[in-house]
Amino acid sequence: MTESHCFHQVATASEIAPGEALHVTVDERGIAVFNVDGEFYAIDDECTHAFALLSDGYVEGDVIECPLHGGRFEIKTGKAIGPPCEMDVRTYPVRREGDAVLVGIPAAD
Repeated sequence: MTESHCFHQVATASEIAPGEALHVTVDERGIAVFNVDGEFYAIDDECTHAFALLSDGYVEGDVIECPLHGGRFEIKTGKAIGPPCEMDVRTYPVRREGDAVLVGIPAAD
């Protein structure tokens, strides 16, 4: 069974430069939207180790480094890949419609 999503426009493509992130709020949840070489990805914007906004972190390729303690996550998968982070962050589907960037929130949430 596939999970259905409700897509919300969060930005235009020109608002998020390659290698940059944007904090958005959708349905009261903070989400970081990233532009990795022209492709857009979305993850929870809170580090799983301690409260810090990942959108304020340092992007290197397809990895985001938390600005608080330097933990690292794969932007495309949400996988924690550097200590002190051990728990992954949730990812969200992203699609483009023209210049609009849309993030999908699970309908059941």
